[in-house]
Amino acid sequence: MLLIKNGYYCNPATGLEGHYDVWVQDGKIHQLHPAGVFLQENMKEGAAGSSVSETMRDVPSPDGSCDVIDASGCIVAPGLVDVHVHFRDPGFTYKEDIDTGAAAAAAGGYTTVVMMANTNPVIDNTETLHDVLEKGAGTGIHVESCASVTKGLQGKELTDMAALRKAGAAGFTDDGIPLMDVSLVREAMERAARLGVPLSFHEEDKHYITNNGINEGAASAHFEVGGSPREAEISLVERDLKLALETGAVVNIQHISTKEAVALVREAKRQSARIHAEATPHHIALTEDALIKKGSAAKMNPPLRTEADRQAILDGVSDGTIDLIATDHAPHSAEEKARPLTQAPSGLIGLETALSVCYEQLVKSGRMSMMELIRRMSTNPAKLYGLPAGDIREGAPADLMIFSPEDTWTAEHFRSRSQNTPFLGEQMTGRIRYTICGGRIVYESALS
Repeated sequence: MLLIKNGYYCNPATGLEGHYDVWVQDGKIHQLHPAGVFLQENMKEGAAGSSVSETMRDVPSPDGSCDVIDASGCIVAPGLVDVHVHFRDPGFTYKEDIDTGAAAAAAGGYTTVVMMANTNPVIDNTETLHDVLEKGAGTGIHVESCASVTKGLQGKELTDMAALRKAGAAGFTDDGIPLMDVSLVREAMERAARLGVPLSFHEEDKHYITNNGINEGAASAHFEVGGSPREAEISLVERDLKLALETGAVVNIQHISTKEAVALVREAKRQSARIHAEATPHHIALTEDALIKKGSAAKMNPPLRTEADRQAILDGVSDGTIDLIATDHAPHSAEEKARPLTQAPSGLIGLETALSVCYEQLVKSGRMSMMELIRRMSTNPAKLYGLPAGDIREGAPADLMIFSPEDTWTAEHFRSRSQNTPFLGEQMTGRIRYTICGGRIVYESALS
């Protein structure tokens, strides 16, 4: 058993918040009590009045011994859920594998992640899907996976979506390679609607783009190269929202980067609750100035854009237009990122810095409450994929994170196999103290 005492409980799924003690037993939330009630009513005489000042300690309980975490000054919330990660396994494990990716996730407060399908071989068949899910099951957190929409990510022929869904695919996406065939996109949406499964779309029309990962504007001018104009995103977002409304498909617009795309999603959501959109912590926090300053460490698809775009994304997250925050955790080796800017791959790691970045930008800035931030980083993503996560009511899985909002730390020494992030060396506000999955502590921070 595990008792988490004195923390500020925050659960968007029920709307309940306040100082509560959480009793975990057999991998589930057993009981919730207003802070102090559990010890007063359930501990043996003498233990109830004793001081438990250490972070963890065995104390007596009615059923034996109970580990105790004193969460004073911390927020106790559902484990985070990331519906957009690249663990590079199989095929590119020199960048990351499922074990190191899961370790990074746990260090960031995540108890559930959904992998993308752009591996080698591609997750476009039940055998590969089974292999990655089996490996994920041994990590200590919940590792789900999407399958690809098209065979081999070629954008020409749909996968057997029904068979893949039956085999455990959480959803479908060709993330990394935009789908350009309109009739194929429509057919994919129609199939997904029948299966009741979400589709996620990477929205960048390659016909507009000279160099991926570089905003066409101040960044491309600074490096004296062609870039990626905003029209590349806007055109496909507009197309796919229209198709989603026509087909009734559940659609997630991935990693929004432009103010126009935010406006398009806002209008579509007025017409259908099946429309969803995600923003990344880096698009929430950074602009193309970061690429100019830090080079390939801040290169990603879609690129960082202008301050006006960033402010529109902040507004979209705040008002619920963008209802998901996802990291797009994309590890690359140091050698790859050291190539000239136009040749270096796009992407950055994000699992271990995400909550701190978003807390700083959204909660500490006064744009939203911690409850609403957890909703976008846990409850909403879990709901989109129908996952048993994002909730810590009695009887729910004991998937929790304990976050200290006042702690500061330096972004370095990541558990990810890669280190590619523009936040490297930066001071972060707020630290994950514990991540608990299935009632087991899978991450505990080293205090400094």
